Amino acid sequence: MTAANLVAHLRLRPTMLSDLDFVIGVEREPANRPFIAEWERTQHEGAVRFPDFRHFIVEAGPGTQAVGFVILQGCRGQHRSVELKRIVLQTKGQGLGRACVRQLKRIAFRDLRAHRFWLDFKADNQRARALYESEGFVVEGTLREAVSIDGGYASLLVMSILDAEYAARRAAGLEAG
Repeated sequence: MTAANLVAHLRLRPTMLSDLDFVIGVEREPANRPFIAEWERTQHEGAVRFPDFRHFIVEAGPGTQAVGFVILQGCRGQHRSVELKRIVLQTKGQGLGRACVRQLKRIAFRDLRAHRFWLDFKADNQRARALYESEGFVVEGTLREAVSIDGGYASLLVMSILDAEYAARRAAGLEAG
């Protein structure tokens, strides 16, 4: 299947508890481990059940092939600041990450009425930074040595996009309706 066909058929569906074996497996894949802090199963269960979170399975292709998962947090917060807590995909380099980010921006701003959509990631992840910058996210700052990794520490880069910036991108034709 071509990359364009995968992206064209990308869907996000709510994660069910029966999906958690898949979620844990994807999270623990060697290609993903350097970029995320693994969660315990109970943390994922909480994110599926607690209304402040939106936990989605990413499906791509003409069937219902699961290829990853995403988590939003802060979905019911009074400050309307929604966090892209996690995006983990099995398939890389085919545009699925970009397609997910675009769908998640629509969910954050259109459905959840966010004022601010933000995320953080390990500062040395240049691929993630390039993607988020190209999708309108702005660097807010660095959380220096914020996470413990393999006996050392890694810094996190914080980026966000505001509702007015998203609206300007839509007006310029850079975002789908």
